[in-house]
Amino acid sequence: MILQINTHQPWRSLKFALILSLIYFGAIGRLSAQKDLSSDSLMIRKIYDNALTAGKIGPNLYHLTSKIGSRISGSANAQKAVEWGKKKMEEIAPDRVYLQEVTVPHWIRGKKEKSFFISKSGKKIPMSVCALGGSIGTGGVLSAQVIEVNSWGELAALENKDVQGKFVFFNRAMDPKEIETFKAYLAVVDQRARGAIEAGKRGAAGALVRSMTLAIDEVPHTGAMSYDPDVKKIPAAALSTKSADVLSHELKRNSDLIYSLEMNCIQLPDVKSYNVIGEIKGSVYPNEFITVGGHIDTWDLSEGASDDGTGFVQTLEVLRLIKNRDQKPERSIRAILYMNEESGAHGALKYAREAKSAAETHIAVMESDAGGFTPRGFRVEGSQEVKEKMKAWKPLFIPYKVAELHSGHRGVDLAPMKDQAKALISLDCDDQRLFDIHHSALDTYDKINIREVELGAAAMASLIALISKHGF
Repeated sequence: MILQINTHQPWRSLKFALILSLIYFGAIGRLSAQKDLSSDSLMIRKIYDNALTAGKIGPNLYHLTSKIGSRISGSANAQKAVEWGKKKMEEIAPDRVYLQEVTVPHWIRGKKEKSFFISKSGKKIPMSVCALGGSIGTGGVLSAQVIEVNSWGELAALENKDVQGKFVFFNRAMDPKEIETFKAYLAVVDQRARGAIEAGKRGAAGALVRSMTLAIDEVPHTGAMSYDPDVKKIPAAALSTKSADVLSHELKRNSDLIYSLEMNCIQLPDVKSYNVIGEIKGSVYPNEFITVGGHIDTWDLSEGASDDGTGFVQTLEVLRLIKNRDQKPERSIRAILYMNEESGAHGALKYAREAKSAAETHIAVMESDAGGFTPRGFRVEGSQEVKEKMKAWKPLFIPYKVAELHSGHRGVDLAPMKDQAKALISLDCDDQRLFDIHHSALDTYDKINIREVELGAAAMASLIALISKHGF
């Protein structure tokens, strides 16, 4: 193209030349962007094909859940999972596999809990209960009256004499009208986390909490609870939703009923455990890190298939998918199996401390800990620049039905890296089935659809490949 300059009106000629230049370079930019999208689309297609035809998620999840089983922090099974996870990473053959030592709490449930009340007619009514994780035992059978509350306001409105020496029964249910069940869970889980503290402040003998599930059944759901060093510790147990409804109904007829609970749980001294880490060194920016992880530990009542067996095996699969690509990633990739997410996130805290001490540069940290069901997209916490870049990649994920993008991560093991990583990213999954089995004896291998887990692993590996290539 030849531009002729009009010497009589130079400003017009220059303006015209500038416009043509903008059009030209704009066209070049669009062509370059289209080429990038085409290249990225092909890259993602290859990742999905590999995940859906050559993956090991099915046999890996079966071994983890059915051969090793429950993996509560500090247990022999947790150590077996550490050793097996390290072995599986070594089979993938990244550049480096190593263990990161971490000290974790060791709580055991002991003999199965017993619970009942005597009805107004004198009949013994058994209850389905389980100790909340970290609770003290009852020291034999603990019998007392019960006061039911459905909000913190109701508890605050009670006089101390109405609470002292009684069980406080927290019966606030998950809201069935909330379409996103994770939100319904988050709206009630505070009573499990703080129930024993708030009841203990008022002189209660114990805390009873409705299980965090929309299912109405006889299966109690455990989970982490907390104590305050300045408040006397009291036992805390979860009732199945059916038992909670029965107790609530009976209290309306007989507010003086006596409830009995026996729990034999013990807090043992902390023990040594490990995070398991596999690393592929970046080919262009080896000192910039992208991490992907899930947690090893579970509660003791189940196999922990969805929480977080799926995240565990997806982490292994993402490492395999990245390792098996035609080219090495531009940035370093770390796959992390975290220890102790369920009762303190000690593994994630240790990893964050070590990363900070080494002054590492972390581009993104990603986690799968949302059940492993059908992937819908991602949740991200980061700058506006990060969010805009992820929005620009959405078209690449539309063919795989995983293009939803929401603000705010939901990964307990991500939180310690908040001030060190540019982006905290959670795999977002359909959650309609999650809380039917969450933290209960129902969380078993047969509840999982392996193809859904494979799709989730492919989505994570694809996003990691994009971040590795383009950065934030």
